[in-house]
Amino acid sequence: MRNVLLAAVILGALAAAPGFHAISSAQEQEQEAPAPPAERLDADVMWKIRREASERSQIMRTLHVLTDVYGPRLTGSPNLRQAQDWLVQQATAAGLKNAHLEDWDFGSPGWLNEKTAVHLVSPVKDSLVVEALAWTPGTTGTVTASTVIVTPPERPTQKDADTFFARLRGNLKGRAVMVGQPAVLDVTIDPPAKRRDDNEARALFSPTPSPSPFGAPAPASAPASAAAAASAAPPLTADQFAEQLSVFLVQAGAALRINDAGREHGQIRAFNNRTFDVAKAVPTVVMRNEDYGRIARLMASGHPVQVEATIVNQTYPEGRTQHNVVAEIPGSDKAQEVVMLGGHLDSWHAATGATDNGIGVATMYEAIRILQTIGVKPRRTIRLALWSGEEQGLRGSVAYVAQHFGTFENPKPEYEHFAGYFNIDSGTGRARGMTVFGPPTAADVLRPLLAPFAGNGVMGASATRSRARGGSDHTSFNEIGLPGISVGQDPIEYGTHTWHTNLDTYERVIESDAQMSAMAIASAAYHLAMRDDKLPRFTKDAMPARPGAR
Repeated sequence: MRNVLLAAVILGALAAAPGFHAISSAQEQEQEAPAPPAERLDADVMWKIRREASERSQIMRTLHVLTDVYGPRLTGSPNLRQAQDWLVQQATAAGLKNAHLEDWDFGSPGWLNEKTAVHLVSPVKDSLVVEALAWTPGTTGTVTASTVIVTPPERPTQKDADTFFARLRGNLKGRAVMVGQPAVLDVTIDPPAKRRDDNEARALFSPTPSPSPFGAPAPASAPASAAAAASAAPPLTADQFAEQLSVFLVQAGAALRINDAGREHGQIRAFNNRTFDVAKAVPTVVMRNEDYGRIARLMASGHPVQVEATIVNQTYPEGRTQHNVVAEIPGSDKAQEVVMLGGHLDSWHAATGATDNGIGVATMYEAIRILQTIGVKPRRTIRLALWSGEEQGLRGSVAYVAQHFGTFENPKPEYEHFAGYFNIDSGTGRARGMTVFGPPTAADVLRPLLAPFAGNGVMGASATRSRARGGSDHTSFNEIGLPGISVGQDPIEYGTHTWHTNLDTYERVIESDAQMSAMAIASAAYHLAMRDDKLPRFTKDAMPARPGAR
């Protein structure tokens, strides 16, 4: 009954949607009118997409397997490889062609946490809530250690760091070292979950989009005087100091490192250890702020604290070679040209990676499954790509782009045959619009392809000139001058609760939102694959410069 009702709602929006054009011989003649011609939209295909998506959706089944069966899918882990193999099997069984894994060099071992338990043993016995930090070692059995808090200097120079380490040397052997004072957090009054209203989404994806709702960059701090800058030693970068601190704790013989999660409501983010080398770290956990603060208060009030920890982590040398999942619907007369859609399959390990990015993978797989199931015959090849290594710096998609397309300056033959890449990676919220790298005319092409889904909340498309790599995998394409298309979504509670946290589970996903996103993406990808022309691109002379390029 639920699916029937959902179908009734979403199918009813089609006929009245702005920009909708069914293909007929009469209309094909009309399309010879002066430019710009209307985008030709296939009413029959869109009807079939909506019906398949609403009545026979596989999204939640796919999400269940990825999250509940395979769990956290950290790059290089056996969990991720099993999920990749399963998706190749599913794609093959669904009739997709050329389903396979494409290798790329990660260069670091895989890592998996098998068990973590930390308890307070004095002055009172109690359980503590923690997550192991990725790419750190486990304990040798169960260790019991007295806690100590160290407070690193802010923006230290190398001299400051050396002074800090010298003061601590000889005092940390066998201790559980808490790094930093506990964060003091304000109580949240605003609701954690949020949808955009239609006016906000419409403004964001209009031909002249309003500033990003994610906020402007923080203003740069006031520069020091030239004389002061010339005389002052440069501060270490955050990564430089973090690496030195990690190695120092190993040399000092610390038994355990404890980091404050620094978030409310028991949220823990346990990521961003960039060494990928367990020999350069001590066993490390990230503790929920509520427990970290409790221990700090006990110590401050004169109560010595002891904790007990058992951590079992494994590394996997075979993880040095990583893989992207690829499958496709072959094209016909323009088969060498390709429309791509995808997202990253890897996740962090504190939870099961449902909103980041299990539901994105399930949505994109659903979009191409729908097209395969309803029997479309696209002119261009439609290719699914599910990346690994996104959480370590978009490394899987960067490797794919380099292998297949080269660079803007030195393109490979496939470069000219590329017709666009759709990416989704912002949680469970429904699609509200799309942003494409290219001139304004690129967004002008996408906008009527999305118009039939205005009743589902899709409010348009906008263009960007940014070639900055970061955020998600579409920017790997943008960086080399190819049209990456980012699907903008309702935020729901992605930034507030689920992104990289221990709360990122199946329960946080909204099924109907994902279904509506899959419909819009499937239709847009299909119609982009059917156009006479590819998406407009920047000409060589008009190509925006890469950030930092001279």
